[in-house]
Amino acid sequence: MTIEPILGGVCAPKGFLASGVHCGIRRNKSKLDLAMIVSKGICRVGCTFTQNKLKGAPILVTKEHVADGTAQAIICNSGNANTCNTNGIEIAEKMCLLAAESLNLQPSDIIVASTGVIGREMPIEPIASGIPLLSEGLRLDGSRDAAHGIMTTDTRAKEYAYSFKIGDKLCKIGAIAKGSGMIHPNMATMLAFLTTDVNIHQQMLQKAVSSVVDETFNMVSVDGDTSTNDMLVCMANGLAENKEISSEDESYDQFRRALYRICEDLSKEIAADGEGAKKLLTCRVKGSCCKETAKNVAKSVITSSLFKTAMFGADANWGRILCAIGYTEGDFDISAVGIELTSKSGSIIVCQNGNSVAFSEEKAKKILLEDSVVITIDMKNGTEEATAWGCDLTYDYVKINGDYRA
Repeated sequence: MTIEPILGGVCAPKGFLASGVHCGIRRNKSKLDLAMIVSKGICRVGCTFTQNKLKGAPILVTKEHVADGTAQAIICNSGNANTCNTNGIEIAEKMCLLAAESLNLQPSDIIVASTGVIGREMPIEPIASGIPLLSEGLRLDGSRDAAHGIMTTDTRAKEYAYSFKIGDKLCKIGAIAKGSGMIHPNMATMLAFLTTDVNIHQQMLQKAVSSVVDETFNMVSVDGDTSTNDMLVCMANGLAENKEISSEDESYDQFRRALYRICEDLSKEIAADGEGAKKLLTCRVKGSCCKETAKNVAKSVITSSLFKTAMFGADANWGRILCAIGYTEGDFDISAVGIELTSKSGSIIVCQNGNSVAFSEEKAKKILLEDSVVITIDMKNGTEEATAWGCDLTYDYVKINGDYRA
């Protein structure tokens, strides 16, 4: 199956419109802070949510609204998480009501999301004034504005779309996401909104979403903190008119591959855009006895602060990598492990059989100075593999989070 990149983001699939505006939640008038995505018809929905015990009010309201497996629109604000507010549920429900009235839908058909500062009172007035502008501004090329409307400390919009075929029907999938800080592999989707015109049964959609998130977004870490507002939503309106996907057949596999492709792209983009990050780090584990151990090892390395600071300094301190592997749960022999560092400047083996090997520090530093580095770990204990994504830990991360509320 060929999966082709296309333009349009969340508006690429048939029947979807989007928009984004500045309504006044954020002080900076040049930054959009309210976004909307709408389908022309009711959608089947697959979702995943944060595993943090503390959940933002929008998460709780959205869970109620998608309990029947359907929705038709998304309303999302940035600049305020609407978390730990006594009237948070009321505000989230009011957002849905206002969006529904502007779109002539039922409030229960609206998905609501918020991102930003936790514990700050959430005013409804800016949102109430902004929603009419959003609904009036809905358009086929509105994905980029919507992507900007959900950003917080992100330095760039995250937007992708692909086309592929199921049978003889051309299908499309699109997405926008936000995420730069408070990102850790425990759901870790931050906010991600996906649209597709594929005709798929809700249970199959949820199955695909859950499994793909576990292999992509759950393998991303920036700073070890799991957000209170993480949410991934995939809306499928069926307008591609393919035969309904109702079982794990070839059509399901084709859809899942496209879903994986777009989620992997977003995961890498989020990791690369980590707060203050200078480089994308990819940890590939191979030769593991089982998939779970491979995933655990990749996560241990990518979340190690000592490893992340070494990568910032382009220091081939491979002992920090081996240390992170060593404290990972799983049945493996640390004395068998090998480590290789790779970038566009070349590759170098820095550890074999759990021990040091002679290597050029100069060459290693050149490799690690690139903005994308791959750490390959060979467990030499089986055939299973896993990949995790993260970023280096820099001075700027502290600066950004030291005055986040300013």
